[in-house]
Amino acid sequence: MARVDKIDSILRKELSVIISQEINDPKLGFPTVTDVDVSPDLTSAKVYVSFLGKNYMKRDGIDTLRRSKGYIKSLLAKRVKMRKIPDLTFVVDDTLDKAEKIENILK
Repeated sequence: MARVDKIDSILRKELSVIISQEINDPKLGFPTVTDVDVSPDLTSAKVYVSFLGKNYMKRDGIDTLRRSKGYIKSLLAKRVKMRKIPDLTFVVDDTLDKAEKIENILK
């Protein structure tokens, strides 16, 4: 396993726990961290998050995560031993919605 892949996996695991257990905001809804993609130089990371519910819930959830980015990053720094924690960018993962749309078309 490559170094960046290992870091992706560690960050995904830790961010899942942080987001589901440490962020207490009702607007967050029910998020699931589906993937983390860290840049090769380890300075930035895209965090893909899926949400249960309607589109406005996804928008509110991603806004909540973006507002909480500094807090999430500080919690991550306490849990992961890295020289510098990457800058986090939260992105809505709509893969399930796309798969459902394709499945409905095929039916």
